[in-house]
Amino acid sequence: MNANIRWRRRLDTAAEKIIFGFAFVAIAIIFLIFVYVAREALPIATGSVEGITLVSPFTAPFSWQPVSGAPKYNVVPLIVGTLKITLIALLIATPLALAAALYTAEFAPGSSREWIKPAIEMLAGIPSVVMGFFVLIVLASWIQSTLGLDFRLNALTAGIGLALAVLPIIYTVSEDALTAVPPHYREASLALGASKSQTALRVVLPAAMPGVGAAIVLGFGRAIGETMIVLMVSGNAAILSLDPGLPARTLSATVAAELGEVVFGSGHYRVLFFIGTLLFIITSLLNWAGDRFKRSLRIRLFGSA
Repeated sequence: MNANIRWRRRLDTAAEKIIFGFAFVAIAIIFLIFVYVAREALPIATGSVEGITLVSPFTAPFSWQPVSGAPKYNVVPLIVGTLKITLIALLIATPLALAAALYTAEFAPGSSREWIKPAIEMLAGIPSVVMGFFVLIVLASWIQSTLGLDFRLNALTAGIGLALAVLPIIYTVSEDALTAVPPHYREASLALGASKSQTALRVVLPAAMPGVGAAIVLGFGRAIGETMIVLMVSGNAAILSLDPGLPARTLSATVAAELGEVVFGSGHYRVLFFIGTLLFIITSLLNWAGDRFKRSLRIRLFGSA
């Protein structure tokens, strides 16, 4: 018996060390990628490349013209375009994903749930270039003619295409959070005379809000880093405007479109890596804020994180 206990303890210790090793390697790889990207952008911090400093990408003139006679590397239009398309995507995807998650978790019979959930999750497996191609060929013209827009490729079209990519992520995490709510919450609500819909909206959904909040943050991070869809259907014009009917350009699409043709070590090259560093920082802050939001909700709802 003692030999079996010692063997199990050794096995548990070995498994713990292996899991720690894999986690450490994953974190180290992410950290090294950030170090490399930040190192390539470092000359901007010293102002040693074409007079570009950390402040100049955010000061007027608000224009992105890297190949003109007098290059302008202002990232403000790119940030505005990124946030504009991302918010459009979330405003479309979040209510649809939450409604689908509520229906799947609370109302759908078992037979329907078995195919509804995999069908929605299959969207996450569609390559973004295929999704972008579908939006470019099918949806772009229809959206333009239906809404009477001046431009076929614009921020609204890109946001709708991006919503298709974000929806399965928000849906999956939200549905898991709703399913994880203890059954006695529902039983107590129904016993007090609440209907099934009232229970779902006033009991189950608030109890699952930490998970739903995490789903929205994950969707935001996925949307803000998406490249191919926005590269294909946003119009790729760095216009400083909040009008969703105008073309837009995102941070990630700019890196993808220009890094392959840029001169190594030039100011343009350094600014593109600066944009990559900026994206890295934004997504990290989003994940941190999402984790803090989830913890605060759990403390408020359940008294512990």
